[in-house]
Amino acid sequence: MTSDSYAKIYAAVRRIPEGRVLSYGEVARLARLPGRARQVGYAMFALPAGTTVPWHRVVNARGEISRRSRPGAELTQRILLEREGVRFNAAGRIDLERYGWKPRTGRAR
Repeated sequence: MTSDSYAKIYAAVRRIPEGRVLSYGEVARLARLPGRARQVGYAMFALPAGTTVPWHRVVNARGEISRRSRPGAELTQRILLEREGVRFNAAGRIDLERYGWKPRTGRAR
């Protein structure tokens, strides 16, 4: 994956409004990289600590927080989303109909 692809992914993630989420696949489509959901995950993993990219707004297609290699990272993501008003059901899932973002265009800026 090129740094240009990462830049497109990060630009797409920056567009997700507070209190909304997108799946990895939706971020890939928004970044004009359809079919590269896994690469979106790699790009999120590559972010440095203290980044301003709102990585926590990216969840899996079931509305769940994906497992991380760093202990506690899932809890951090959940806390950040809850602070933005996103609610989880008893199974730990987000209602994507309610909290999923519907971008106006398919282009990341």
